[in-house]
Amino acid sequence: MNVGKVREMCRMVRELSPQSTIVIGGHVTAIPGIEKMVDADHIVRGDGISWMRRFLGEDDSAPIRHPEIVSGFGARTLGLKLPITKGTTAATIIPSVGCPMGCNFCTTSAFFGGKGKYLNFYDSGKELYDVMCEMEGKLDVKSFFMMDENFLLHKRRALELLEHMKTGHKAWSLYVFSSANAISQYTMRELVELGVSWIWMGLESPKSSYVKLHGADTIALTRELRRHGIKLLGSTIVGLEHHSPENIEAEIEHAVSHDTDFHQFMLYTPVPGTPLYFEMKEQGRMLPDVNLADIHGQAEFNFSHAAISREDSKRWLDFAFRRDFERNGPSIYRICRTTLDGFQRYKNDADSRVRERFAREARALSSGYAAALWAMERHLRKSNAIVAEKVREVRVEIGREYGWVSRAIVSMLGPYLSWTARREGRRLAEGMTYEPPTIIERRNWTVGEVAAEAVIETPELVTSGD
Repeated sequence: MNVGKVREMCRMVRELSPQSTIVIGGHVTAIPGIEKMVDADHIVRGDGISWMRRFLGEDDSAPIRHPEIVSGFGARTLGLKLPITKGTTAATIIPSVGCPMGCNFCTTSAFFGGKGKYLNFYDSGKELYDVMCEMEGKLDVKSFFMMDENFLLHKRRALELLEHMKTGHKAWSLYVFSSANAISQYTMRELVELGVSWIWMGLESPKSSYVKLHGADTIALTRELRRHGIKLLGSTIVGLEHHSPENIEAEIEHAVSHDTDFHQFMLYTPVPGTPLYFEMKEQGRMLPDVNLADIHGQAEFNFSHAAISREDSKRWLDFAFRRDFERNGPSIYRICRTTLDGFQRYKNDADSRVRERFAREARALSSGYAAALWAMERHLRKSNAIVAEKVREVRVEIGREYGWVSRAIVSMLGPYLSWTARREGRRLAEGMTYEPPTIIERRNWTVGEVAAEAVIETPELVTSGD
């Protein structure tokens, strides 16, 4: 919640365009007293689309026209910026906002009404399919990042989308957020045919009481998903109320044992606007003088924990990431392993859509990914021989699958990537950092001379539309 940046943006607008009306939305509006922190004309909490339509005198119930959104930019790995061309980055689709699960720490759930509530932009699978077809045509994509807190929870909509994908012969890849219980509503075959390629799943803690995990065997579920080529990002909370110096290491080991392709560890964090924040505030446990911009779960506690100090919270968080890396290896290796497993299982599937998707997702294994594995293996050989051997096994299997051309590419590109990775390590150790460029989005924009002179753009990140 970087309210400092918002404050500075408002100041600049007042200076450069004093006649403009400033409207602030998003999670920063959940900060108590935000009205006195920034110089804005309107503070909008919750659904900003309907608010803005009413503000402009438009029909707030009219159908929503989904904007063209690319899900990422500026990707780097092993010291190199990845080549990004049109169609190589997934389009972002926003089916709904909020989450009815209502976990006490969840900012998105709290922002859009809390437990039992969410806001659907597209209620039917047909509506969603039409939007995805439109984005496929405009952005030349075959993959979609479904920006929905629990996409698979809405089973009727998902299965209706699947039927339209079959009819339209769409071999799309879907990257989704979903809870363990929501995932368990589906057979593996349904998930594969739906194109589910990547899932962000909250693991939290084996002793947590969150509804989304009731009765779920998350270790068995993650293993089964990976066997079918579905990549996973597991998310675990460090510093829950029951955690103590005596039990937290065992809980981290349990999280690491899931061996997910990625693993996000986050501190238990009372963010303004959430039920957890109001609970901690009422108990007088919020720590004073914590910069709002540092309340993101990757620094230190912003509240007084019963058993773990603020300083130790960072130590345990770092330990969790380190342990996951030591035990399971680099995430790129894990992606390659899961992708290869899925391709080998489904490359001869009876459904041509399934064959096409897995072939597309595995395409980079034979070249760039295999070379990256060579570099990883060499880097880890002395520091972690067990993981290095696992990496080698996957690299060798890729070579067997794709033949001599793949092995030739690896022999040339692997040493180069090993060198670029070492160079990047030196650069970062010397303090080099990467900052994202400014993104400018415009709707119904008429460019005047003053506006044109006042705005500095990064051309490739400027979007327009209606």
